Amino acid sequence: QVQLVESGGGLVQAGGSLRLSCAASGRTFSSYAMGWFRQAPGKDREFVTTISGSGATTVYADSVKGRFTISRDNAKNTVFLQMNSLKPEDTAVYYCATGRTTAPITRERAVDYWGQGTQVTVSS
Repeated sequence: QVQLVESGGGLVQAGGSLRLSCAASGRTFSSYAMGWFRQAPGKDREFVTTISGSGATTVYADSVKGRFTISRDNAKNTVFLQMNSLKPEDTAVYYCATGRTTAPITRERAVDYWGQGTQVTVSS
């Protein structure tokens, strides 16, 4: 059974940084793409960033490009999201996700499993 467990959320002031982690278990981690999505209050869940199974390919939403960095450690079955220069509009529940193949996942329909989510709140 695949499990994704996020950690690292919290409250931060605008301009600050947070690092999210997602620990995966239940299958061969390096064979599958990983991604982060987020859902703000009253809004649909949206794509944030994704990384291929090998880590060679990354894709970012325009809203976070240049501020967020996704990475993975396949030896530790963990994916990370480094978030810098945070803005109040980044406030959301952040979900870790894994795809069905090694190809990057940019749409919810490509997601195979979801984590439980972690709250990120950015104060102005």
